[in-house]
Amino acid sequence: MKKEKIAYSILELAVVSQGDSIKQTLNNSLALAQEAEVSNYKRIWFAEHHNSDNIASSATSLLMGYIAENTHSIRVGSGGIMLPNHAPLIIAEQFGTLAHLYPNRIDLGLGRAPGTDPQTAKAIRSDFMQAAHSFPGEIKKIQQYFAPENKKSPVRATIAEGTDVPLYILGSSTDSAHLAAKEGLPYAFASHFASNHLHNALRIYKQEFQPSEFLQKPYTIAGINVYVADTDEEAERMFTSLIRMFMSVLTGGRDPLQPPTPMTDELIGMFKHPSLHQMLKYSFVGSKQTVKNQVQDFLGKTEVDELIAVSTAYVLEDRLKSIRLFAEVMTEINTENNS
Repeated sequence: MKKEKIAYSILELAVVSQGDSIKQTLNNSLALAQEAEVSNYKRIWFAEHHNSDNIASSATSLLMGYIAENTHSIRVGSGGIMLPNHAPLIIAEQFGTLAHLYPNRIDLGLGRAPGTDPQTAKAIRSDFMQAAHSFPGEIKKIQQYFAPENKKSPVRATIAEGTDVPLYILGSSTDSAHLAAKEGLPYAFASHFASNHLHNALRIYKQEFQPSEFLQKPYTIAGINVYVADTDEEAERMFTSLIRMFMSVLTGGRDPLQPPTPMTDELIGMFKHPSLHQMLKYSFVGSKQTVKNQVQDFLGKTEVDELIAVSTAYVLEDRLKSIRLFAEVMTEINTENNS
């Protein structure tokens, strides 16, 4: 029996490599999006992070506009807008504007976390904790602002009314799974750094899913780290930059992305550290065949509808090659599943 094709997409954090400017980093994000479009990726989403020396994806909707303006068909979205940081009315206006400029191409992924440290979260919005607890209600407000029926409301996001901007619930815990299922919305899990609850969250979402006007059956997206090269050794070399970046995060560092090195025993030891290994559990690293085997195993265990890949590499050319090769892997998997 033929299976549904597994969509493949990209999540971009715009991580700053050592020696690169912010401008170069954002230009690299565009180059990544353009390569992804040629390679038939479904979408590219941009994260929201604040007060970070090494991440340039802060003003998510602005970066989305830059990418959408300079691409043609790939969907462009937020992975995600951290809604407690924002007034729902403003987000509806921003994404409604994008929807008019780039019709049928804009996604709105919504998350509950601050995307930063507690002190910065408070600086962004003094009532952040209250807004975080109000997350389900804030989503309802956004949906109302997008609804054509809101024309009768005294408070309107006029530019958003009636536009086609699909909403996605993002999460890294089971709380988000319950919410996405209850609201009948597609669900994207951040398993590229939060692997603990993936399987339980997917189970909850599928079991509790209630069809809605937006979605008739469950739709799941899983984040993975992907590094594909001609050989396993080349891919492992690329991956060393990510290992160092996560170790820096765990130890409170703010270093830019470091150049890759050969995979040493010391780096292997870092990767096997329980905290780091749990975060990077779903990292698929190697040649096309190696990664293909890993992805097929992951898909068999999760049965997700879509993979969204993070490929944080120091050298742009390595990233572009990796996403080209990963697209070939996914094309082969989909072809075999439907032969």
